[in-house]
Amino acid sequence: MNDLNPGHILQTATAFFPAKVLLSATELGLFTKLSEKPMNGVELCNSLGLHPRANPDFFDTLVALKFLLRDGNGSDATYQNTPETAAFLNKSSPAYIGGFLEMANARLYHSWGDLTEALRTGKAQNELKNSDKPLFDAIYDDPARLEQFIDAMTGIQIGNIMALAEKFDFSGYKTLCDVGGSGATLARAIALGHPNIKCISADLPAVTAIAKKRIADSGLSDRIDAIDLDFFKDSFPKVDIITMGNILHDWNLDVKKMLITKAYEALPSGGAFIAIENIIDDERRENAFGLLMSLNMLVETGDGFDYTGADFDGWCKEVGFSRTEILPLAGPTSAAIAYK
Repeated sequence: MNDLNPGHILQTATAFFPAKVLLSATELGLFTKLSEKPMNGVELCNSLGLHPRANPDFFDTLVALKFLLRDGNGSDATYQNTPETAAFLNKSSPAYIGGFLEMANARLYHSWGDLTEALRTGKAQNELKNSDKPLFDAIYDDPARLEQFIDAMTGIQIGNIMALAEKFDFSGYKTLCDVGGSGATLARAIALGHPNIKCISADLPAVTAIAKKRIADSGLSDRIDAIDLDFFKDSFPKVDIITMGNILHDWNLDVKKMLITKAYEALPSGGAFIAIENIIDDERRENAFGLLMSLNMLVETGDGFDYTGADFDGWCKEVGFSRTEILPLAGPTSAAIAYK
C-alpha cells in the first residue's frame, strides 16, 4: 500500500474543474478581450461583467493551468494570453477553435452529467432526450444552433484537415466530394493546397447556404461547388475521392455500412474513400480520446460509436474495397482510407 498513489484517481475525478474553467473563459470571451491589451483583474471583471469575487481566483487559475500569462503579483498584476490561447481562442484569429469549446460548454458538458443514465439505458442524454425529434433534425432546424455546430466542427477538425492536405498524396486525383461537408472547411483546404483538384462540399440545404458563403468569402467559388445532398436518400457524386469528417461515428453499424457502400459505388477503380475520425487502436488500450468520443456518441445519439482500424478494414472490404490504411493526422485523429 505504501507504494500506491491515488493522485491519478483524484486528478481524473476532478478533471471537470479545469475543463469548466477553460470553457467558461471561452464563453465569456476572455481570450478575445485580452487580445486587445493586457489587463489587471479589476479591468477584466469590469469588461467581462464579472462579480469582484472572480478576481483573482478565476484569472490566477488560468495562469496556473497555462492558459494565461501574468506580469507581476498582487492587485496591479496584468494578464495576457499565452501564444496558444492567442492563436486558438481569440475569435479574431483565423486559427480559432473555440467554436468546439462553445458547443462543449453549452451542450456536451450538461449531457455528460447524465452519462450514468446513458450507460444504464443505452439512450442519448442530450437536451432532446425527452423529445421524439432526432438530434440532427433539431440542429439543422435551428439556425443559431446550426451555426454553433458548424463552428464547433470547424474548430475540432481544422488541424486534422490541414494535416490531411499535407500528408495524403492527392497528385493522382482530379475530383473530390466531402460528404457532410458542413462549412466546406475541408473542401477549401484541399482546393487551396492542391490546384489539380476540383472540390464539392455536399450537405443538407440549410448547410449548403452557409458553405456557399464561406466558399465565396475564400475566393474559391470557381474551384468548389456546394451542393444539396441527403445521404440517406441520394447517391453520391461520381468523383475520384470521397471524404467524410466525423460522419461515420454518428451512426449505428447499418448506417455506417450503407454510407461506405454508397462511397464505393460512386468511386472509380483506384478511387479513395477517406474517413477522418478518432480511430481507436485495434487493441482498444491507447486512444483514450477515441474511446471517450465513442462514449460521447452514446450520450449524443444513443447508437453511434467510434471504431478501430480493423473494424474499418472489415466493413470496407465487405463491400468491395481492395485495401485500407490508417494515416495519422493530428493528435488522436487519423484518416482511415479505403482504396477501390
